[in-house]
Amino acid sequence: MMARLQRNEQIFKSVCRICHGGCGAILHVKDGRLVKVKGNPESPLNKGWMCIRGMATPEITYHPSRLMEPLRRVGSKDNAGWESVSWDQVLDEIASKIDAIRKESGPEAIALGQGTGRHHYLHVVRFANALGTPNWYEPGLAQCLIPRITICHLTYGDFVVGDYYGQVQPKCIIFWGHNPLVTGSDGELACVVKGALDQGAVGIAIDPRCSETGKKCVLWLPIRPGTDAALALAMIHVLIKEKIFDQEFVERWTIGLEKLKGHVAPFTPEWAEAITSIPAKDIVKATRIYATHKPAILEWGVGIEQNTNSLQTVRAIALLRALTGNIDIPGGDIFGMNVMRAYPTLKDKLPKEMLKKRLGGDRYKLLGGWRAWMPSAHIPTLFKAMSTGEPYRVRGLLIFGSNPLMTVANAKEVFRSLKKLDLLVVSELFMTPTTALADYVLPAAFWPEVEQVIGYPLVAGNAVMAQQKVIQVGECCQDEWIMDELGKRLNLPGSEESFKKLMDYQLSSLSMNFQELKVKGFVYPPHQYKKYEKNGFRTPSKKVELYCKSLERIGYDPLPTYKEPPESPIQSPELAKEFPYILTTGSRRLEFFHSEHRQIESLRKRRPDPVVEIHPKVAMDHNINDGDWVIVSSPRGSIRLKAFVTENIHPDVINLEHGWWFPEKGSPDYGFLESNANVLTSNDPPYDSAFGTYQLRGLLCRIEKE
Repeated sequence: MMARLQRNEQIFKSVCRICHGGCGAILHVKDGRLVKVKGNPESPLNKGWMCIRGMATPEITYHPSRLMEPLRRVGSKDNAGWESVSWDQVLDEIASKIDAIRKESGPEAIALGQGTGRHHYLHVVRFANALGTPNWYEPGLAQCLIPRITICHLTYGDFVVGDYYGQVQPKCIIFWGHNPLVTGSDGELACVVKGALDQGAVGIAIDPRCSETGKKCVLWLPIRPGTDAALALAMIHVLIKEKIFDQEFVERWTIGLEKLKGHVAPFTPEWAEAITSIPAKDIVKATRIYATHKPAILEWGVGIEQNTNSLQTVRAIALLRALTGNIDIPGGDIFGMNVMRAYPTLKDKLPKEMLKKRLGGDRYKLLGGWRAWMPSAHIPTLFKAMSTGEPYRVRGLLIFGSNPLMTVANAKEVFRSLKKLDLLVVSELFMTPTTALADYVLPAAFWPEVEQVIGYPLVAGNAVMAQQKVIQVGECCQDEWIMDELGKRLNLPGSEESFKKLMDYQLSSLSMNFQELKVKGFVYPPHQYKKYEKNGFRTPSKKVELYCKSLERIGYDPLPTYKEPPESPIQSPELAKEFPYILTTGSRRLEFFHSEHRQIESLRKRRPDPVVEIHPKVAMDHNINDGDWVIVSSPRGSIRLKAFVTENIHPDVINLEHGWWFPEKGSPDYGFLESNANVLTSNDPPYDSAFGTYQLRGLLCRIEKE
């Protein structure tokens, strides 16, 4: 667990959770104060590497603006006055207000929100089930990862991740809407991806912008945002027509090839070129490289999910792995080992009558219905229930580590919705635009103050790591503890079991406890490949389902299809006259994690201003020079950003960073509308029929010099 270096200095093994995480970390503590964080060279994932955010951990931990004690609002929601209260008092008051709402309006009138990939993620789900509310959400879900997880289970029977850690290196990597050299999320880290490319893997980037990862690839396909399904269908067409798919694997381990073959016959590269703007010859070239360089990894990111055809886009791309036989082989896309027990989320404690009250659950079956991998509420429906009371009023919201004013579409409506709540509680590290609207603000523990057991890569769980508390800052407390204490006051099921006991339960499959894992730092058993050869795939047919009968049974197309985005130059030609460019949002930066860290000096000075990437042709047409401030507008509003003129973007695409607000501008709003990409996005229908996904990519916009 620790070793003595010099007088009053200790080192601890942990895992960095400043983002989704995965980097094994060494924490240096002197006289009870964290003084340095660096990568752990023994870690099987990062092998000593660490990003600039992780190394800035001490600066973030002791930042003068850090929330240090519980706060209660004084005055109205338009008044930013606060007073300090004790933990006992604040928890008593919050529990009392929750109890009053659930007695008056039912537990469904209380919602829970959280941020992406946090340490407390599954504990929020557990708390919601124990409370009896079906309405919890996270800004990703339908927009990020859940479609990929769900489709993997429906198609292959399990989730897949890239095999960067075995003895066999991939020969080809497709980066589809994914930039891992910057994001490095979920245990599939930038250092191992870069290592694979440096060792000769052929990279193919499919992205409207040639990202940091794309610049290391041999082929960049600048796709029109929202048209990924068309490209995937054309690639399937090429694989089958040219007979360059893995015929042995497909014949033995898949069902539905003949139906798929007939289905994709019209989807030629020429057909896809007219939709995606990628030349047909490049579509053929990319497909041939992927098919003939085996083993291969297909990395996919949120860019493929953030459209109203999310289900079928992910399905089409998922089939490429099966057709090329790159599933669960060394150096390919592998199934997880899942070496520790699943987190006990108390799913059985949610009353059955509440399933029918989950907002959006009846319409979006793979998000909130019985076939959903992690049933949750539909975000647009939830926020409209807060503001309009339809289909019933949501009166209370507890947020753990999230900033929805920056991370949920249609920021203006989110603002109106939050102001109508009877109770808003936010657990956070710093004051944010969202905490400024809260009734109670709770000081959250940062990752060096947190204890958790976690499996990486996420969902797959091949390596198990210990995140341990090594310091205490102010009165900051771990979110799981906060939920446990509220559970005790509300007499909720499972409240007798603390989150610390749950860690030991998870580790019981390894015949160890959390204290023992802290000493070891991690457990990384040898990987087993081709697990399907023993008992088949975990699907009804025991094979990969190219034609998915499970989808057919619940009313969705069993074969992937393409639909034009509802707001696009093709679908909305009249609107495109006023808004002639294609908007894409969400590109990441090394310095920030979504809306976090804008107040951290060492990070902010590297990236001081919000940036919009535009092609030189766009810049010339509007007399915009690199570094000029510009106004980007959509049918929903306008924001201000600094122009970055680059050849590394599709000529018709405008690319925005997301998550921008200005801590230095102070309350009440911290300038949250000035450069917020979600002022331009829409949460209006149509939605994806299975997940309820709304359109964040491929929207229409215009640009002008300020």
